[in-house]
Amino acid sequence: MPDNASPVRQPAPPASSTALEREVADLIVQALNLDVTAAEITPDAPLYGEGLGLDSIDILEIALVVSKHYGIQLRADSEENEHIFRSLRHLVDYIAAHRTK
Repeated sequence: MPDNASPVRQPAPPASSTALEREVADLIVQALNLDVTAAEITPDAPLYGEGLGLDSIDILEIALVVSKHYGIQLRADSEENEHIFRSLRHLVDYIAAHRTK
């Protein structure tokens, strides 16, 4: 760690993670025809309810797009969904770990 780096600072995400975040944010904006740009989606803000303000139908639409685009099987009855769709960053982490495309 450089001498001038603050120990409280979070390390920068790997470039591939940042690129995937932008890509997934773009998919969300396009799939839901949102009135925000992908750059306006804060990676740690909640997707559901407060934050981006999505509802369960929006989340289902995102799940379908992500499934098709990345070859991931997301199930509506999965107990992991609350964690997966907590934020853009959680969704991207899940995609990075499970993608087949």
